[in-house]
Amino acid sequence: MQTGNIQLPSDWELCRISEAYEFTKKPRGLDLKKNGDVIPFFKMDQIPLGRIKVSEFTPKPRNKLGSGTYVENGDVMVAKITPSFENGKQAIVDIKSDFAYATTEVIPLHGIDGKSDNQFLFFFLLHPEVRADLAGKMEGSTGRQRLSKTVLGDRLIPLPPLPEQKKIAYILSTIQRAIEAQERIIQITTELKKALMHKLFTEGLHNGPQKQTEIGLVPESWDVVELNQLADLKNGYAFKSNDYVEESNTLNIRMSNIRPGAQFDLEYNPRFLPDHFAESQKSFLLEDGDLIIAMTDMANDPKILGVPTIVRNPSSKKLLLNQRVGKLVPNHNCSVNIEFLRFYLSRKPAQRYLISCAKKGVQVNIGKKDILSVPVAFPKPGDQETLVKCFNTLDDKLAAAGCQIAVLQNLFRTLLHQLMTAKTRVHEIEFSA
Repeated sequence: MQTGNIQLPSDWELCRISEAYEFTKKPRGLDLKKNGDVIPFFKMDQIPLGRIKVSEFTPKPRNKLGSGTYVENGDVMVAKITPSFENGKQAIVDIKSDFAYATTEVIPLHGIDGKSDNQFLFFFLLHPEVRADLAGKMEGSTGRQRLSKTVLGDRLIPLPPLPEQKKIAYILSTIQRAIEAQERIIQITTELKKALMHKLFTEGLHNGPQKQTEIGLVPESWDVVELNQLADLKNGYAFKSNDYVEESNTLNIRMSNIRPGAQFDLEYNPRFLPDHFAESQKSFLLEDGDLIIAMTDMANDPKILGVPTIVRNPSSKKLLLNQRVGKLVPNHNCSVNIEFLRFYLSRKPAQRYLISCAKKGVQVNIGKKDILSVPVAFPKPGDQETLVKCFNTLDDKLAAAGCQIAVLQNLFRTLLHQLMTAKTRVHEIEFSA
């Protein structure tokens, strides 16, 4: 946001942050006993990303407080050290006591009565161009750079009249709260799915007797066999980097398409192959509904190793499998549901087994033999389908919440820029909480 190029309304003011807000200072002669024997203390990892307020703190005995930054209830705390600042770590203090202490790596500010609103500043500092501008002025050695109070205070801010600041903050905070609500849905649903999977994979659907096996308790009526009795594993093709083209109708499906939580992302960091490869290498073609598993780690995402996922291809693109990913193909002589296998292999016991088989080298990898040796407990086909339907219902809820978050985030980014630059005025928005 280049503030110098913005055409502001006549009732808006363009000023420095230090002219509209005050940096919080510890009062002289502060009596720490006002907070009792324990002082609220905010560690850096307690300052959130993507939330407005912070109430979670670490209680510290008054006599063991040590160093820290004095903050007051309602202050905007801005992380000043890299990469916390660039990532957007900041929050408004929301506690029952009048003051607290925080890590020395934050800068606390608050509004001036009758002039400026704390939440307005909070959202202004989330504007990506504002944050990028400030990040470019951080000082210090690489990896330990910090934003100074002077640089932050000198940053120009377009300041509407206080009532309009509050309305802008209200609109943006309402969207932010809606995002937080969807995030809570995801958190609760994820925990529910984890608990339900544990219960159903150990107790079954019918509350019948259990038996102790090498993989722990399972329903007595379930069979326990190695994966190789249920499916075979087919490796992908060793495509070379110079095989890739700028764009085509043929995608190379790699480890990066397998995302945490056993999710499949067709569009993540795409790599295109010449379309004629779909014919010359057609034995490596993937179909919608295929089960694949990551056989090698990724330098920037090692949690992908051993993670299974179901291929989802709503497009007309051809998908060719990379050599570092395997495709599990059910054996003809068994009745195993491929989606049941995906849920089973994504559970912690199976994941721990796979990781224990990993071999370290230039890259950490799991061999075909080791993957096919995973012990699998499975029920009759009808129960498999019931379990899959149950887990898919929860996955659908997670996906819906994720889509809703994406929509809300896009709306937030748009309105943040439009409202902060007066391209859209609050009276032009029909908005209800």
